[in-house]
Amino acid sequence: MSDYQTMVQAIEEQAIRFDHYDDLDAIVEAIGEAKYVLLGEASHGTSEFYTVRAELSKKLIEKKDFSFVAVEGDWPSSFTVNRYVKGYDRMSPLDALKDFDRWPTWMWANEEILSFIQWIQKYNQSSKKKAGFYGIDVYSLWESMEEVIHQLEKKGSKDIETAKKAFSCFEAHDRRPENYGIHAAFYGEDCVDEVMRLLIKIRQNRLTYQDEHETALNLEINGLVTVNAERYYRAMVQGRPDDWNIRDHHMVSALEQIVSYYGDDAKAIVWEHNTHIGDARATDMVDEGLVNVGQILRERAGHKNVFSLGFGTHRGTVIAARKWGEAIEKMPVPSAEKGSWEDLMHQTGAFNKILLFNQKNRALFSQPIGHRAIGVVYHPEYEYLGNYVPSKMSDRYDAFIYIDETKALNPLITERALS
Repeated sequence: MSDYQTMVQAIEEQAIRFDHYDDLDAIVEAIGEAKYVLLGEASHGTSEFYTVRAELSKKLIEKKDFSFVAVEGDWPSSFTVNRYVKGYDRMSPLDALKDFDRWPTWMWANEEILSFIQWIQKYNQSSKKKAGFYGIDVYSLWESMEEVIHQLEKKGSKDIETAKKAFSCFEAHDRRPENYGIHAAFYGEDCVDEVMRLLIKIRQNRLTYQDEHETALNLEINGLVTVNAERYYRAMVQGRPDDWNIRDHHMVSALEQIVSYYGDDAKAIVWEHNTHIGDARATDMVDEGLVNVGQILRERAGHKNVFSLGFGTHRGTVIAARKWGEAIEKMPVPSAEKGSWEDLMHQTGAFNKILLFNQKNRALFSQPIGHRAIGVVYHPEYEYLGNYVPSKMSDRYDAFIYIDETKALNPLITERALS
């Protein structure tokens, strides 16, 4: 029997049919006492990946006392959502999403997220422990520095001059990361000392910033962003794997800082693309010298404390763009390539299913197989040329949710009209 036939038979025998959200309880049970639950997605523009993650997150918050949701988004814009769900500022849920105004806006400014943050806000109104919402990505260099200055001015802090000096170092680059990266990487005109000095000052004086609105945490993560974004943009122009690794190490560092803020019993739910949450060592990423959040967390916290859940679909529609920064489109997602993981899942029945990986079945799903990944830039007619990642599925994830046919995400705010 071939490896594919073995996997098809194993899927038929072990997959759980997923017809109702109550079926997610099997995953809740499998998560056990894990401290980090990583919820993936096979694209940034599929409605069901968001809605299913939301329903599972609700169960984890209600039944297992998870502390917060951390997403693959910018800290400043996500912290506006955090202020909304925790009642720090009075605003509408639409206003809470207004700061997601930088391309790709649809990733977090969408109807699915709108519904989810409304649920968190309502839950927090009757809960002693309020669930948070944070962004742990690295891109928001200028926005994070502006927020640091804003918060220090509000506090009347003596650290404001250090912050302004750091910010002024970047001003000549007109908020264009590539301009800064070129000057820093090739001409030695970097701002390393300035951003490091700022982060050190914030950490030294963190006790003076503590208040009921999480100002200390807000300042420290924004300071961390400035340090790692500077490194990221400097590495980006050099074309090595460093920029990817800097980004994923940053996301783990931000996540650990939030967990530390919440205390020893804190537990985190993370929403990111499969390429970030599925262990890189189980893919061809390892051959390129790439690491990711899933790998780093397993190494630091131990596998038993990290539960990674992958997602995939056989066909449907998706929101994406043809080029970075261009108008978004509702695109077709073609039927999965023959012999791919998604094709095998479809062969075992054209219905949604959950597959749990464990010690008993892990060897059955450890052979490399193509696993589809769709980014914010997508060309469905050419996806067979590079959208399938060779993956040892049971090593990459602890469980997998398969949605046979999916539909496109519903954007709320976009810089350009939907094509």
